[in-house]
Amino acid sequence: MSADKEQKRQMVLTVETYRKFLITLVIVVNAQWFTLGELTSKKRVNAVEKMIHQTADNPNPKHRYFQKTIDRYPFFRKFPSYLRRAAIADAIGIVSSFQSRYYEWQSGIRKHRADRPPTLTALCKTYPALYKGQQVKYGLNYQTIDIKVWSGTDWVWLNNIKIKRHGLSRHLIDGNQIQSPSLVANKNKCQLSMPIEIQKVDREDSDFVCSVDMGINNAATVSIVGKNGTVKARKFINPARDIDRRNQRRMMIKKKSSQTANLTLRVRQFATDGKRSHSGLGVSPSRGSGVQDCDCLTKQKLPNGFCQGLYRKSANINLEISRKVMRGIVELAKTHNVKVIVFENLSGWKAKAGKKGSLQKQKFHLWCHCKIVELTQQRWRELGGKVVFVNPKYTSAYAFDGSGKVRSSKINYSLAVFKNGKQYNADLSAAYNIGARYWYSLIMGDKHFSRVFVGKSSNDTLRTPVTLDTLRNLRVS
Repeated sequence: MSADKEQKRQMVLTVETYRKFLITLVIVVNAQWFTLGELTSKKRVNAVEKMIHQTADNPNPKHRYFQKTIDRYPFFRKFPSYLRRAAIADAIGIVSSFQSRYYEWQSGIRKHRADRPPTLTALCKTYPALYKGQQVKYGLNYQTIDIKVWSGTDWVWLNNIKIKRHGLSRHLIDGNQIQSPSLVANKNKCQLSMPIEIQKVDREDSDFVCSVDMGINNAATVSIVGKNGTVKARKFINPARDIDRRNQRRMMIKKKSSQTANLTLRVRQFATDGKRSHSGLGVSPSRGSGVQDCDCLTKQKLPNGFCQGLYRKSANINLEISRKVMRGIVELAKTHNVKVIVFENLSGWKAKAGKKGSLQKQKFHLWCHCKIVELTQQRWRELGGKVVFVNPKYTSAYAFDGSGKVRSSKINYSLAVFKNGKQYNADLSAAYNIGARYWYSLIMGDKHFSRVFVGKSSNDTLRTPVTLDTLRNLRVS
């Protein structure tokens, strides 16, 4: 939102006022939970409102504690009714969560045997929900909004606040409905968090799928593979600029860590020299001497919060890499009107290659394949598509043309050398095989898409894995 300094101040003041009101409600709801726990959600809100709110029909509310709070904070008397009910619903949710976790702890359901009981979080960092027409009004095409806020003396309207951007603009899609937004206001930003109820859609079936190979050299290699073995399109997704920025932060962390370790080593060397000089004189250092204190520093690990800012920036850049890769995959799938996106099932996979502290080990450690798959699942299902996982075994080890096992090129590691001497991109060949494995399993009736080999064998001899050539021969025959 394009709000000026005074408008931002009033928005922040509104959030602070709401949280003060919420803290009091949490204490009231927790005290009366024995009665409220047996009611339905709607009845709980009405019951709590009757306990605290004084009206002509309810001159003596049950909970006197709340009346003392009103005397302390007189602006509670002017609290809008819709905002009051939103706060009551928030308080009920907070207390309900605490009571459930406390009941599990009492029942012995704990992660660790010595876990302490959960505590009630009264200082809640939640944001107020705004009801349409009562606390928020939208302008034409959602370009401007009006918000009801607390000015410090009264509840007033802030009119014609311009909206800078609308995120993914889900609210502009026909059939989607906007729910009550939350006012997110702090010293850094002022915005509306708008939940959208998305209309369920179902994409039409297609004779093509979008197969994705997650790699180290390229973040994702995507291909459009047909049911008859035809490759319609291919795409390499590799946000190299963001990867370099992330790696720069990691190298800075490594350098600072090395400098800290060298400093500790020098302290240890000084302590050792001190011991030798003492022993040369025939005098042993006392237990509480400075030499012993210096030597103890070597046993300490890096302090808590070491390079905290660099770690945070590195993680944020990695998240942005995942989002860019997800957008590239989804865009290609939408362009070719496919319904299914196929990934390798890499859950629980751990890298065995690379020595500790090596560059290769660091690449595997920063590999964000799980986050890419998670974001793609969320976005593609929202668009009516389907995400399927296949067995990853031998997708990269065998050539897509059926010529057999491949070996890596000595000049360029990203190239795969086939047995017939042909050189091809290793990730692209794997992407073809992933799509072929999906179609082959679907045609042969393997619903779990776990089929790896062609045919069956009674012994342990190695059989030919499913490749793109296998799919082509299957359709021809």
